[in-house]
Amino acid sequence: MQFPEYRARRMRRSESLRRLVRETRLTTDGLVYPLFVVPGKGVKREIPSMPGQHNVSVEKAVESAREAFDLGIPGVILFGTPEHKDAVGSEAWDDKGVIQRAIRDIKRAAPDLTVIADACFCEYTSHGHCGVLADGEVDNDASLDNLARTALSYAKAGVDLVAPSGMLDGFVGTTREALDEDGFEQVGILAYSAKYASAYYGPFRDAVDSAPKHGDRRGYQMDPANAQEAIREVTMDVAEGADIIMVKPALAYLDVIARVRDEIDLPLAAYNVSGEYAMLKAAGLNGWVDYDRVMMETLLGIRRAGADVIITYHAKEAARLLAKSP
Repeated sequence: MQFPEYRARRMRRSESLRRLVRETRLTTDGLVYPLFVVPGKGVKREIPSMPGQHNVSVEKAVESAREAFDLGIPGVILFGTPEHKDAVGSEAWDDKGVIQRAIRDIKRAAPDLTVIADACFCEYTSHGHCGVLADGEVDNDASLDNLARTALSYAKAGVDLVAPSGMLDGFVGTTREALDEDGFEQVGILAYSAKYASAYYGPFRDAVDSAPKHGDRRGYQMDPANAQEAIREVTMDVAEGADIIMVKPALAYLDVIARVRDEIDLPLAAYNVSGEYAMLKAAGLNGWVDYDRVMMETLLGIRRAGADVIITYHAKEAARLLAKSP
């Protein structure tokens, strides 16, 4: 049998050769670890549908953020649960709220850690939707006014990036204008630019008690069938002043990540969401897969699709494994 002069297996014979020609590299540099901050003190309560993840009070969030930084993870993203929920989610912009306190305390404990604050209202509203309701529907423009208040409260607390996530029309432009007018032009925006109406968010809604009390979010989050629409959404967010754009979820939308990467030259994030995490955890705990290998392969796949930043609950586990690899 005649073989071609080039044999692909030559470069696969040893780990050192494979490392030498590796096309995609996963490092801690692009990882962001999510934290769920709740009222109280001394709280560290495991989330049943997300083994290994916890609802934590502010001081425990500081400890976890510091641990992430010590592992080489450059950023955390904060999600909050208020003491009391109301129809407009007013605790979202309370200067004494759990997220505002967590931002201040984390920045004191780890000044060089990038702190990102999710800016949405589903965790804060009594109805579980991402803004103010009018006749049972989200009132886009009234919700933008509250988003501006929330973004400013995070900026005053010392946040590095605000992450508006409600998929409201104009949410990036409103955030940018509010920040700039109050002298916070240095605060960046990580935009949830292509956020799909996904069933993969289920465990997250358990973590922050944010499931809608009626209806769903398909009226403002994207249809999972649409890819070209993602390009339109991302393009608008870039024009409105986004600093980083994001596709969410990640695994069922790797094609979207790749298409956005080809079209847009801003830093691109992907959110490896709660349902994706929970599936791997369940399979690993049951011995159905080699959890560490599957987890790292999953993150590598998201990186290979084009994501510069990966928001993932696996971040600490991945960082520990990366520290051991040659």
